[in-house]
Amino acid sequence: MRLPAPAARLHPLLALLCAALLLAACAPAAQAPAASAEAEATEAGPQPLPTWTPTVPVTQPGLFVDASQAVGSVSPLVYGTNYGPWLFVPLQMQPAAEAANLSVVRYPGGNWGDRNDMDEWNLDQYIALTRQFGAEPYIHVRLLNGTAERAADVVRMLNIEKGYNVRFWSIGNEPNLFGDGYETEQFVREWREWAEAMRAVDPSIILIGPEINQFYANPTQPHQQELERWMIEFLKANGDMVDVVSFHRYPFPTSQLAGPPSADELRHASAEWDALIPYARDLVREYTGRDIPIAVTEANSSWAASSGGDTTMDSHLNAIWWGDALGRMIRNGVYMVNQFAIMGQFGLMGNYEVKPIYNVYLMYKEFGQELVYASSDDELVSIFAAEREDGALAVMVNNLAAEAKSIPLTLSGWEYSGEAQVLLFDKEHAATAQPAIQIGAETQLELSPESMLLLIIPAP
Repeated sequence: MRLPAPAARLHPLLALLCAALLLAACAPAAQAPAASAEAEATEAGPQPLPTWTPTVPVTQPGLFVDASQAVGSVSPLVYGTNYGPWLFVPLQMQPAAEAANLSVVRYPGGNWGDRNDMDEWNLDQYIALTRQFGAEPYIHVRLLNGTAERAADVVRMLNIEKGYNVRFWSIGNEPNLFGDGYETEQFVREWREWAEAMRAVDPSIILIGPEINQFYANPTQPHQQELERWMIEFLKANGDMVDVVSFHRYPFPTSQLAGPPSADELRHASAEWDALIPYARDLVREYTGRDIPIAVTEANSSWAASSGGDTTMDSHLNAIWWGDALGRMIRNGVYMVNQFAIMGQFGLMGNYEVKPIYNVYLMYKEFGQELVYASSDDELVSIFAAEREDGALAVMVNNLAAEAKSIPLTLSGWEYSGEAQVLLFDKEHAATAQPAIQIGAETQLELSPESMLLLIIPAP
């Protein structure tokens, strides 16, 4: 994500202003990143809706869960976000941020880190805030107009001198947008130089890259194929050194001339994750000869700041889209996900209120850790299920449709008949507990429009 140039010029003043405003329990409004992710796109006109192809075999009508069929663990790092010196979390919103169960916070979020050298004060404040939230810190060091020595100095200061033990690091942000003749040959060479210098200081750090601004499955258009070229060249040159392969993804707008998506476009957009993640994993295997974890370190529905509409990033439907997208990334085994961003028009919250998307994190806060098989025969209703540490089975059902749905849930491999706890997020309920419902081998679920429903079914 790219930030407007004034953010870099005002940095020293903002640091002083932030300190004063924190004392007053108030923070400045976050600056909105400038449009970038599809700045070079040339598509025109409305794009066709994605074709729904179930990646989980549908063996039963309606919703089906087979709790006896384990399908993998849920990475705790999928509940992440982005933060930076231009995204202040005011004191009055810090309790809400703590309650969201954020697991990893990427910093400094967007291209601020390639326009500025990170100073000690900002880094100390960031580390303190992430620890306050109970989250892992994740830092991307400066690449554009930076040096390997400066990057190594940041690692030394934080991990050796201060003992913060920051595990996750990346080098630069969206290097394919640097411009001015910056090409893959220079990028992969510099990335390795920076990585070697940083690892020489602390061999235990986990390196994430290449952090390109978009990624597509089965690319057909020139700008899509160019992004894949950046990914492939990085994997060929540095696949032996990178620990986590990363990219950013904003499906809308599809061109610089387009506005927010239609409701139908947004409802169908989350299905792309069932193609994106396997495609990325196949590329990694092809060009590195090994499996490397996948991270989506920036994601939201749009790369262009927007608010106040039916499908803008502060809308209810955008939140339900994100709940479904996040579930699909979890099901596809993504290692880390960082929503963009914690504050502002793209954010989980504003200066005095949480946005609808914030409730997605309250819902997944109660989800499980060990995935089991779950399928749906409805393209706008998804289901994800996982066993929790307390032995209960958590079943998340997302209804992206504009209308209510009555749909059967068949439960196999979980011999329980009794009441299940219910958590509901829809237009009338902000991730709140509802009356318990009776659960058996077959249960008819009543789903409200544009909703997330979580069932917590006790152990047999």
